[in-house]
Amino acid sequence: MTARAAKRPHRTRVLCLSGPNLQLLGVREPEIYGHETLALVHERLAARAKELSATVDCRQSNHEGLLLDWIAEARTSFDGILLNAGAFTHTSLALFDALKAVAIPCVEVHLSNPEAREAYRHESKVAAACVGKVAGFGPQSYLLGLEGLLGALRR
Repeated sequence: MTARAAKRPHRTRVLCLSGPNLQLLGVREPEIYGHETLALVHERLAARAKELSATVDCRQSNHEGLLLDWIAEARTSFDGILLNAGAFTHTSLALFDALKAVAIPCVEVHLSNPEAREAYRHESKVAAACVGKVAGFGPQSYLLGLEGLLGALRR
């Protein structure tokens, strides 16, 4: 390691995963999810991460298997995970198992408040594998989740 590399502060690496249908932010049910696109959410998240001496790698997939692959790969590349699993939140034991297996701190994120919506959205299958949850603040939930995750990692 060079002397210059040794002087650079460690930048906490966060993987941000968004699940099914989140690529439709801005056009999908804006009365629930708002008008901001996922690209803009990711842009704002990256800027905030930089301010907090962190980096964020944002990804979205409609495919549960791909989300599982990314979580497994995170074990050696990331310090923490932000996860908006979308509808998989309420159905996926596989995501729960993957989060438990990698043992990386994860914060569950939701644009809306699932507990204030339909009854079938009240149960999260992934919550027990997460250090925290932020819900109901629209796109701001991602930023609040990032701040909470970084705080948990630095404690």
